[in-house]
Amino acid sequence: MQDNATEVTAAGIARLAGVGRAAVSNWRRRHADFPRPVGGTETSPAFALTEVEDWLRRHRKLAEVPLKERVWQQLVGHPEGPVTALIHAGCALLLIHDRPPVWLDISSGTDERLAALLPAALDEVLTPRALGSPRAGQPDGSRVHTRDAVNTRPSTPAPAPTPAAPAAPGASTPAHPAAPASAELRPALELPTAPRLLPSVPLLRGVAELAAGTGARHTFEFLLGRHLDANPRQYTLTPPDLAALMATLAGTPATVLDPACGTGALLRAVASRPDRVLYAQDGAPDLAALTALRLALHTHAPVHAAAGDTLRADAHPGLRADAVLCHPPFNERNWGHDELAYDPRWEYGFPARTESELAWVQHALARLREGGTAVLLMPPAAASRRSGRRIRADLLRRGALRAVVALPAGAAPPYSVPLHLWVLRRPDRAPAQPEVLLVDAGRFTDDGRGGPDWPGVQETVLDAWQAFDGAGRIDQRPGLSRSVPVIELLDDDVDLAPARHLPPPADTDGAGRLAGVRERLDETLRLTSRLAPPPAEPVPPAASGRLPLTTVGELARAGALVMRTGGHGGPARVPVLTDHDVLAGTAPSGTLPESEEEPVLTEAGDVVLPVLGGGAVARVVDEATAGAVLGRNLVLLRPDPAALDAWFLAGFLRGTANHRRASSYASTATRLDVRRLQLPRLAPDEQRRYGARFRDLDAFERTLREAGRLGEQLVRGMYDGLTDGTIAPD
Repeated sequence: MQDNATEVTAAGIARLAGVGRAAVSNWRRRHADFPRPVGGTETSPAFALTEVEDWLRRHRKLAEVPLKERVWQQLVGHPEGPVTALIHAGCALLLIHDRPPVWLDISSGTDERLAALLPAALDEVLTPRALGSPRAGQPDGSRVHTRDAVNTRPSTPAPAPTPAAPAAPGASTPAHPAAPASAELRPALELPTAPRLLPSVPLLRGVAELAAGTGARHTFEFLLGRHLDANPRQYTLTPPDLAALMATLAGTPATVLDPACGTGALLRAVASRPDRVLYAQDGAPDLAALTALRLALHTHAPVHAAAGDTLRADAHPGLRADAVLCHPPFNERNWGHDELAYDPRWEYGFPARTESELAWVQHALARLREGGTAVLLMPPAAASRRSGRRIRADLLRRGALRAVVALPAGAAPPYSVPLHLWVLRRPDRAPAQPEVLLVDAGRFTDDGRGGPDWPGVQETVLDAWQAFDGAGRIDQRPGLSRSVPVIELLDDDVDLAPARHLPPPADTDGAGRLAGVRERLDETLRLTSRLAPPPAEPVPPAASGRLPLTTVGELARAGALVMRTGGHGGPARVPVLTDHDVLAGTAPSGTLPESEEEPVLTEAGDVVLPVLGGGAVARVVDEATAGAVLGRNLVLLRPDPAALDAWFLAGFLRGTANHRRASSYASTATRLDVRRLQLPRLAPDEQRRYGARFRDLDAFERTLREAGRLGEQLVRGMYDGLTDGTIAPD
């Protein structure tokens, strides 16, 4: 009976049955035996999953739902929430991954037996994997006992770590005193008890069945990824391409620390090695637990993970790691400024209250061995704020800051801001003639919305860093990279923004390039003139009678067209046609998270309309766009060629009055009800006559856009050439 507590919403029922939400509402009204709500609200009720499945089965409405979907519904409907369910699932998957015979043995009996035996089995798996923070007085890098890795009791503030002797490899004397009494340090994982596990048993059995087909690691990645996609505002993620770049910049370390681990993307990007040891900490207990499980499933290396405020209560005070990778929280005011004023970690100066990122920089340096490398993702303001100039100056003088890399916009949240990477090294000696590497990868921003050109970013950054790391300096590449003597940067501002210190890109043939743009513009304008529609001829009054009309909804019910709504990414990454692409007339540029939902793939001849924003736009999909996934806020109409001409359909759907009649208006948005759009009932020959005219108008519109883009490019190039001296004013 315990799984009756697993709840499912009306949207979840619709997915289980393979129908729309309106069908679920109809079932509730028409069938007296439909399950009663057990939770939720009046407007968004929740139902017991097992009762819903029984009802759907009795009424023969239960679709053949993929196992992944059933497991996901059990996870999101867990009585203690999806995060607890995900942690329980991860523990079971780790047991399945490491000791499959033990899982088969304890899962062969009743649910109660499984819940009773699982904690002891998990204890045997978690302890050897070192999944917790070391106890006070125990050197980092050594094995941890069960009570350090997992905890069966509510956690309490841990005593401050004390120095240990002799130190294990990768450890040394702690660098700062005990954390304030208010700072709480917790183990990353708390061993769930049998009563807490009992409601999760149906989920765990489903997870085990899923792992039998796809593997324990892939199963956990699927569930974690879907949870992150479903809650985008709760988590700040580090994209995989950026994580891979940061891990490569760190080299091949044996011990790696991430003091703000989040979901573990940075440590997961580090290549697995038998002798590698991973250390992780995060202030959010849920994230610390999920990261510990994720890393344990990803690698056989020991994983020392803890939950707690890293700056106030460091879980690894004695660690001297080979590398530190960190995506710290930005713009934190409450980072411990008042209580950590005399902390020995501030070797390069006490950070101002507004400079939390420089506190993370110095924490990373304090956890490195001499010669160790730290790579941190930083907001661009940290390179130029006046409140941090003294710390930046000391980092430069002592050779700790080795490189600043300006990333293109869209590399990581917040996507509108071009973030920086700082590469630091704990000095083992004072450099004789110190220089710092500055790289600007901003030019690799994608003009569409598909994210940066990561191959271009990685090639530029890694080539510059590897050359600089080997020789201590590099030859400059205008607009891209340069090694700058530290003395040039030690002015009143100590501004480290790369773009301010790099020479502009060399343009040896600026005038010739602009001449080519002008030629293309002239050709496009001539084509625009040829495609311009002829003068409009009014319809004689006698022939202007009102045509019989129909609606898109009526045509869909009659089978003359199929109507689909976009928004699902599917199991593989495919280019996505976005509403921005439709409005701008550009190629598919978007992405959607991978999912088990079936994506809507476009075909040549489809008509695509955006439903938000109020613009009267309809696009006919051509051969170049066919095969793209339909994005969010788009509706696809697939006409039957025997009944409807695609260009006739798209043309009449673009009428301004038509859109006005079919739109609804909220306080901040306009939404189009595509089913209410109207078009006349015409014979096929007459449709094709209209369609040919609409096709010509579309070609004219596209050439106008191209002429506008070329004109803007010519104007921008002329301004740049005149101001930088590459073009003469005569």
